[in-house]
Amino acid sequence: MDLSNYTTEQLNQLKKDIDKEINGRRKEDAKKAQQELKQVAERYGFSLTDLMGGQPSRPRAKGKVRFQHPADASKTWSGRGRKPGWVKEWEGSGRSLDELRVD
Repeated sequence: MDLSNYTTEQLNQLKKDIDKEINGRRKEDAKKAQQELKQVAERYGFSLTDLMGGQPSRPRAKGKVRFQHPADASKTWSGRGRKPGWVKEWEGSGRSLDELRVD
């Protein structure tokens, strides 16, 4: 395939299209592989969970909200991990983190 006549914009679009197609095919392949593995396991009287070691992982609960922006209730932080940008801005303006603490 000769790509020398394509513009940079066309090549970027082609790359996006190719990446999208590859990702779609990988998902399909993974689904097919899982179905085949399930069939083989059932043939021997097992489930995939039996063979793969334990229970499927459960979604982890988010940490309890400890800090909340007074003007925008959607901006919250558990106090764990890196400080979100809005907390850094708050502290950068000379205000205390204690002002954001939720009881």
